[in-house]
Amino acid sequence: MKLQIHSIHFDADIKLLNFIQKKADKLDTFFERITGGEVYLRLEKGEHSRENKVVEVKLFIPGGSIFAKEQNISFEAAMDEAVESLKAQLKKYKEKLTAKS
Repeated sequence: MKLQIHSIHFDADIKLLNFIQKKADKLDTFFERITGGEVYLRLEKGEHSRENKVVEVKLFIPGGSIFAKEQNISFEAAMDEAVESLKAQLKKYKEKLTAKS
């Protein structure tokens, strides 16, 4: 799957980018018609919260898109949570498609 990864106000290292791509590629097993996606990595301001890493993932599918936003202490943990959320959304979307046909 073709992903555009944007890191807002910092430079993400290649290990993180590869991790995100690998996690997103696993979503193809749940719905093979994903056409692409965008990932935004952001650091939230606020000194009191350790969970300041935000990952936003938008996947493009035929007829629309699905979105997940997660916040955690690391980008990897936030991406794991976002993938779980997207997985559930893809399964639900696929069930709707099969129910219509």
